[in-house]
Amino acid sequence: MKGICKSFSGVPVLKDACFSISGGEVHALMGENGAGKSTLMKVLTGVHKRDAGEILIDGSPVNFLRPKEAEAAGISFIYQELNTMNDLSVEENMFMGREILKPPFGFGITDKKAMAAKAKETMAQLGVAIDPNTPMRFLSVGQQQMVEIAKSLLADCKALIMDEPTAALSPAETRTLFKVIERLKANGVSIIYISHRMEEIFEICDRITVMRDGQYIDTKKISETSMADVVRMMIGRDIDVRFPGRSAKAGAALLEVKGLSKKGFFEDISFSLCAGEVLGVAGLMGAGRTEIMHALFGSAPADSGSIFINGRQVSIRTPEDGIKNGIAFITEDRKLEGLILDYAIDANIALNNLDRISNHGVINTAKEKVLVTEAIRRLLVKCSSAKQKTGELSGGNQQKVVLAKWICGNPRILILDEPTRGVDVGAKKEIYMIINQLAEQGIGSIFISSELPEVLGMSDRIMAIHEGRIGGFIAGKEATQENVMTLCTGAAND
Repeated sequence: MKGICKSFSGVPVLKDACFSISGGEVHALMGENGAGKSTLMKVLTGVHKRDAGEILIDGSPVNFLRPKEAEAAGISFIYQELNTMNDLSVEENMFMGREILKPPFGFGITDKKAMAAKAKETMAQLGVAIDPNTPMRFLSVGQQQMVEIAKSLLADCKALIMDEPTAALSPAETRTLFKVIERLKANGVSIIYISHRMEEIFEICDRITVMRDGQYIDTKKISETSMADVVRMMIGRDIDVRFPGRSAKAGAALLEVKGLSKKGFFEDISFSLCAGEVLGVAGLMGAGRTEIMHALFGSAPADSGSIFINGRQVSIRTPEDGIKNGIAFITEDRKLEGLILDYAIDANIALNNLDRISNHGVINTAKEKVLVTEAIRRLLVKCSSAKQKTGELSGGNQQKVVLAKWICGNPRILILDEPTRGVDVGAKKEIYMIINQLAEQGIGSIFISSELPEVLGMSDRIMAIHEGRIGGFIAGKEATQENVMTLCTGAAND
């Protein structure tokens, strides 16, 4: 791709952008949210029409007008939000639009036996055992991703674009994905790997291309660069400390949980959270971390157990109970549970704070403007105005809006479930700093993350969850990836 330019409504998104990949190469494409990575790939695959520039495959110019044309040329795009039909089977998803018909052809009768055999054969190539008759809704996100990869192989894929492929995967599923990538690479398939997770990039990629503000910055061999170099290219400056220091001292117990249980999800959960403390929560996918947090907030109440706030026992059976007791919950999926993407920024922030900006049930627009303007300023939300649709923001700025709408309510307890998922390194640092500022104000935070370095870097204490039970606690200063994972996997009890 050479000299690619693309504008939306007169606003340039790609400016003379470039990218190249060789056969059998795993090539990382990195940049902050809004740098133009996904737009560049959508231009490549015919989702967007470029304004200028050229695309060459094996030296010949191409101009794809729709994704089907790119797929026919061997280029497949696996989006971060998987494009699957959950009520259909694995086989039906794989062969949708490319069904094998029984001879004589032309009568529209599908050959179920041939498709099942081909589906099994393709899964075997990936080293994955999934029954083709299984409905998609019964598969994990990692397994659904394997189905998407298998679908691309049916189309004789030569180049596979993966956008944040491990964002919702467990460590075990991530390892499986990496093995599949190695197999594809060995078979000559090129992988364009878009991710914000530095450790992954340096583990599996051969080269890395960095974009900033819609422009090409540089391409480096992984063996000839460092994480610090990549960050500098991405944001145009050094980030001297990945996890900012915090001077807040933990105060008195703010939250106490005793014997919290919910059948089939978690059992006998007991812990405390102090004012000004950041309590990290680690655990494998499916361990029950998110379910415990929903019980604390009241969106999926526990069957038994007690919750105390400032020493007083409280009953939390609904989210309204949680909010009244000073609990804010930044949920795992900001697009489904955290925001209304078609609403403007000001409307999203106002929704959580109607009592603060209304008089007798009527919204006071002056109060709303003051609240929203201060929230945008305080959380450094990059936007054209408070009236911009939230869905038009980058992932990092969307996450800041989620934080803003909850922080405006002055909570005492902040639950953050995967707060930096899909967020670039610069925005991550800003979110870490916001959490630290809240700790300085005496707010207690529960910080859940699948990225262990993040849990280690941000937590005063770490609570490990293993199969719905507490595996143990470790002081932040004593924690290592090894001893935390030992507790998360239950190996400490073996």
